[in-house]
Amino acid sequence: MSKLSMTGFGKAESKNQDHQIEIELKSVNHRFKEVRFRSPSSLNEIELDLKKRLFEKFKRGSFEVFIRVRKESHIGHFENIDDLKINDFLKKLTVILEKGGFKYNLNPTDFLRPEFYKDKDESINEALFKLVFEAYDKAIENLYNSRLTEGEKLIEVIREHKLQYLEFFKVIEEKADEIKESLELKLKKKLQEYQGEVTVDDNRFMQEIIYYMEKYDIHEEINRIKIHLSKLDKILQEKGEIGRQIDFLLQELNRETNTVGSKSSSEEVSSAVVQMKVQLEKIREQGLNLE
Repeated sequence: MSKLSMTGFGKAESKNQDHQIEIELKSVNHRFKEVRFRSPSSLNEIELDLKKRLFEKFKRGSFEVFIRVRKESHIGHFENIDDLKINDFLKKLTVILEKGGFKYNLNPTDFLRPEFYKDKDESINEALFKLVFEAYDKAIENLYNSRLTEGEKLIEVIREHKLQYLEFFKVIEEKADEIKESLELKLKKKLQEYQGEVTVDDNRFMQEIIYYMEKYDIHEEINRIKIHLSKLDKILQEKGEIGRQIDFLLQELNRETNTVGSKSSSEEVSSAVVQMKVQLEKIREQGLNLE
């Protein structure tokens, strides 16, 4: 299975001598799977089969199914009228009227009521259902191709934002050693300031320097970010469902990026972190549309 967007559209038609079927499928992103049908009540009995076929093809998404059934022009209301039922009704009505001495004016539209329709012909229903399934399968395939094309575009956009994230991440990498050295110099400068005023235990103070340098060192976060970015590359090369994987990985990347920002007081680093978070949000937006 290839990488699919959850947004797409598919349409198909089929017809025979009696009916013309038009089907449209629309899908948008959703955490799970759901489907809504807008179709004639005559197709209610096959809705479960239609739903099953759709969910066998797609793993996630919110779907709308529009089905239009049109009768060919040679089929009118009177085509469904049962002559035998009308004749039987007229015979019985005539007997009743003659016995009671009543008169009754008949209107042709009186025979358009359901009780005068022909009994349901199962062979006609089967032919109609077969026609619907034929168009439906084509529409599903067209929807799949639409989501596939959109999915490939989303992957490219995600890769572009990842590259922009990397550009700002390079600033962080370049500043990491400088930040560490700057912190060490500041702490030693403080030591020199206080040495003339109070007695400072050199060993104790060096322990404090090490503690603060470890606390504000961002090399560990940098290494974890590199690991996450490598994992993102692998995910983008995988097939199948990757949307949830991307979402989870972005949470981890966002956490590490925020930690870098909180550890550094450098204006340049803070600015780079803001831009990195912007790119992560853009990746997240695109990832939400992937199956």
